[in-house]
Amino acid sequence: MKKYFLIIFLVAATIGISAQSSKTVDGYYPLLRNTFVEDNAYKTVAFVEKYWRIAGNTGFDQSVFHIEKILQLAGFKKDINGESDGPLTYRIEKRMMRRPTWEPVSSSLTIIGENMPLLQSSTNRNMIAINSASTPAEGETAEIIYVGKGTRADLEGKDLKGKIVFGEASAGALFNNAIRKGALGVLAYSMPAYTQPEKNTHSIQFSGISYQDSVKQKWAIILSYDAKEKLKAALAKGPVQVNVKVVSKIYPSEELTIVANARGTVKPDERFVFSAHIQEPGANDNATGVGTLAEMARVTASLIQQKKFTPQRTITFLWGDEIISTGRYIKDDSVRAKGIKWGLSLDMVGEDITKTGGTFLIEKMPDPSAIWTRGNEKHSEWGGKPLQESDMFPHYFNDFLLNRCLQQADENNWLVKTNPFEGGSDHTPFLQAKIPGLLMWHFTDVFYHTDGDRLEMVSAKEMRNVGISALAAAYTLCSADEITSLSLIDEITRNATERLQTEFALGKEAITKGSTTEKEQHILKVWGDWYVEAIGKMMDINAAGSTNSIEKKIINAKAVIGKKTDALMNELSGK
Repeated sequence: MKKYFLIIFLVAATIGISAQSSKTVDGYYPLLRNTFVEDNAYKTVAFVEKYWRIAGNTGFDQSVFHIEKILQLAGFKKDINGESDGPLTYRIEKRMMRRPTWEPVSSSLTIIGENMPLLQSSTNRNMIAINSASTPAEGETAEIIYVGKGTRADLEGKDLKGKIVFGEASAGALFNNAIRKGALGVLAYSMPAYTQPEKNTHSIQFSGISYQDSVKQKWAIILSYDAKEKLKAALAKGPVQVNVKVVSKIYPSEELTIVANARGTVKPDERFVFSAHIQEPGANDNATGVGTLAEMARVTASLIQQKKFTPQRTITFLWGDEIISTGRYIKDDSVRAKGIKWGLSLDMVGEDITKTGGTFLIEKMPDPSAIWTRGNEKHSEWGGKPLQESDMFPHYFNDFLLNRCLQQADENNWLVKTNPFEGGSDHTPFLQAKIPGLLMWHFTDVFYHTDGDRLEMVSAKEMRNVGISALAAAYTLCSADEITSLSLIDEITRNATERLQTEFALGKEAITKGSTTEKEQHILKVWGDWYVEAIGKMMDINAAGSTNSIEKKIINAKAVIGKKTDALMNELSGK
């Protein structure tokens, strides 16, 4: 997973939601706040995070079975003939994996001549690289050879046969180059700056090596900053030998995906799809997504059974292997895919921001902020690159979800920000299939992908805020009527005009710093066109279909946005 930033102009727009909207949209919040039990989500995180999880291994499968129990207790029934078996159904899909799965058991790294291990997996659970094979029971003892960044040039001319290669590079790259030259295994150090390794000196980010086969497979140990520095200090005094012990399991397995459905009563083939990936060993990444989504499914079943909520479109909850399971869900059934109207990924959604430094974010679909990132717009330290205008995905879903989160934030001052599109999680398969898709997450997290991502870094309150906002969004879109549609068009129109005003101010400032009027007018025009197209797609919100009132409202909204765009462009040029 992954991301960063605040769009101030939308706060005012959200506060101004009409009384008409409050009956059709805001009404879900009291219901959800009374039903969502944050302790349930937290307990699921506690169960899942104790396992080291990748697809097919024990921890992954046990997490799936734990979710299954939650669904069963909530009233979901295992489908036999498909989703039409009932209003609340689930299934576990099984697929034989092309390659074996892997799980760590134990490991240690000891400098010969020292009594205590430099690293051991009992305190550094990420130290064994994914796909590492076991060593002999007594371990492997050999001299270590330092190779700097571990490039082929760095390895050139060095006799590595029977040696252990030590380098400051990713485990995967170092491994491939070293094993070719006969190395027994590698010791790798590579930590991004945002993890603050010189402060968190024992942090290790999990990583992996390529799988060869059960006979040839070697191992890699990933180092903390502390371990790396101690090895370099020892080498400064002369040759160093180390003993490496690795116990792991590599075995054939099935990949499991669990899918639950709250079936729509009017348009069951149209759906809102939630996804949360199980693999990755952390608590925030992504046991929090798993736990939050499990509680969201329980809440939905409870409200449907109590007849307090009736979805007219289907709400789907999916747990699996990141990107792979979501992508397969979309690709495997072209008819089903046509009915997916919105996709939302929950990834790293429960961070205690006072401990991790990670801020709650909505990663937007590609909009002009991913081309011209300025003002309050910021990419996260996970990283993003400027997109082209042809990459944009105009849609109301960006502002709609942000508005729902800001409504929840009104209750408790929850910090809600957004970041331009970066990719890298379960929202990307939706976008690749031209389906609106967003990501709810936190970043920058100093414990991202490290052994420091444990239960004590998780906030149950944060998961509650995410879960309530996400469900309010899904419930609104899956049971929208004409009144809801009309109020949402007004809402997004306000978002559009406020954004245009913000970009106008940024444009004026840019011109004083050397930008051209033509460039700043173009940026305004692109934003205006983006919103005009986004508003046009709101024709699909009403579950009963578009109406004359909705069509007229959209025409008027487009005119308002166009007029505002033209006026601000003229003002930029001094007309």
